[in-house]
Amino acid sequence: MSQNESSNSGFALPAPTDNAAAVQAAPVAQPAAQQSSMVAVNLGTPGVDTSSRDLMIGGAILLVLLAAFFFAKNAYANTLVAKRVPPNKANAAAWWLFVFLASVSTGVVLSAVSASKFMTPLVLGPLAAVGLVGLVLALVTGRK
Repeated sequence: MSQNESSNSGFALPAPTDNAAAVQAAPVAQPAAQQSSMVAVNLGTPGVDTSSRDLMIGGAILLVLLAAFFFAKNAYANTLVAKRVPPNKANAAAWWLFVFLASVSTGVVLSAVSASKFMTPLVLGPLAAVGLVGLVLALVTGRK
């Protein structure tokens, strides 16, 4: 049986060709996982600076969070007053809680906006220190 004859098997080997020409002409097959990652990398537009837009979005998110933390501050103060803590101490503890929440959320938003710029000890160190002081003072001030 020759290669050019048709048979009932439905499978025929191609005619032998020069190996170097076949290697150059054949595309390199890549796994599907590598192909999808290559597509994801190429979707962005190179050369476009989005840092100001990202900071605006981060600022808007931080503003919404600060409004929510303000309502949480009032709820915490009311909870402390209900536990028989004097109102002036409860209000001070609630403001310290607000400072803690604001500093932690500021650090998280800045890290999400641009990790390469803002995840440095020079930026996150003072935010963490202010947050830790705020948490300690909120707990100490909120006692009876």
